[in-house]
Amino acid sequence: MDCDDCVERLYAFLDTELTKAEIIEVRSHLEGCDDCDDNFLFEARFLQQLRDCCTTDVAPAELRQRVILKLRAASAPPTTT
Repeated sequence: MDCDDCVERLYAFLDTELTKAEIIEVRSHLEGCDDCDDNFLFEARFLQQLRDCCTTDVAPAELRQRVILKLRAASAPPTTT
């Protein structure tokens, strides 16, 4: 794996969306590449900060329900008459 491959898979790696073999491959590259490891540490901290900031606010149930209804209406198949 080269640096481009590692960067391309970084978010999938951080979100644990890779196969076990891909995880091993990315980890191996990160252990041997200071530049990619620095990038990984930065992105991991960024995502953690984002999670910390965004998990305290929850939309009211009424708003969530209205959004769900609008999304369902927007994605409903057209009816024929």
